[in-house]
Amino acid sequence: MKNIIINKLKHLKTILDPYAIPLYKFRRVPFSFGYNSFKWNLISESINNSNILEGFAKGNTPTSFGVQLDERVFEYPWIFSKLNPKQKDVLDAGSTFNFKSIVDHSFFTNSNLHIYTFYPEKYNFNRDHVHYEYGDLRKMCYADQSFDVVVSHSTIEHIDMDNQIYGYDISKNENTKKKSYEYLNAVIEMLRVVRPGGKILLTFPYGTFKHYGFFQQFDEEMVQKIIILLDKEGTSTIEYGKYHPSGWSFAQKEECDSMLSHNPHTGEDKGKDGAAHCRCVCLIEFVKK
Repeated sequence: MKNIIINKLKHLKTILDPYAIPLYKFRRVPFSFGYNSFKWNLISESINNSNILEGFAKGNTPTSFGVQLDERVFEYPWIFSKLNPKQKDVLDAGSTFNFKSIVDHSFFTNSNLHIYTFYPEKYNFNRDHVHYEYGDLRKMCYADQSFDVVVSHSTIEHIDMDNQIYGYDISKNENTKKKSYEYLNAVIEMLRVVRPGGKILLTFPYGTFKHYGFFQQFDEEMVQKIIILLDKEGTSTIEYGKYHPSGWSFAQKEECDSMLSHNPHTGEDKGKDGAAHCRCVCLIEFVKK
């Protein structure tokens, strides 16, 4: 009974969240009532604005972009700035495209979107171009060279971590001092399923290594292990995004090397800069030979 009541309250909060945007704009507290709707309004506006996408493609963001909002507002437009209408078969490796604003985007009018995650999620979209498959990213069900583009958006940092908050109770690395390299097995699978000439788009939190329980923040050494794998089969370009009190912008690697993330579930490393979650992200665009 308790779980039923909690789920109903969560559903009610989701329904009422858009109406709380004025309250959020007044308070500006990350993850408070109205935050999610405000954030998704910005994401939707950005990925449908050709000027913003052209700016991201050139390494530029609008002034005061995403103040006190988490890294998703930066990552989505970066990803969409890298997509090409010729890419017909798209794999979302991690289910971060499983949102109405994404599945109904004009890019997918003539494309097939495959969403791959562990288990069915609460909200799925009944669209002819959207397909759902389930399993472990380290051993995917697809044939070799199945996709024109593979997107792994803020996902690989959760591999081998404590994913109970997402409803997954699976084996994990519980040693908070130790890095897990299981994410490399997911990258190997992405390389296997992407076609020659196709792309892999990877994003994840970057800075000083730290195990935050439900995710690990990658450092330079962990990124280089990815690049070693990718460069055997194509070419990679690395970019970085950094949060400032004035919003999100592109940055140099050195500006991000010592950064920590804010764990919104515990308040760890919150700081006073207004960062909602991660302070820096690494963005990798790979093209397969």
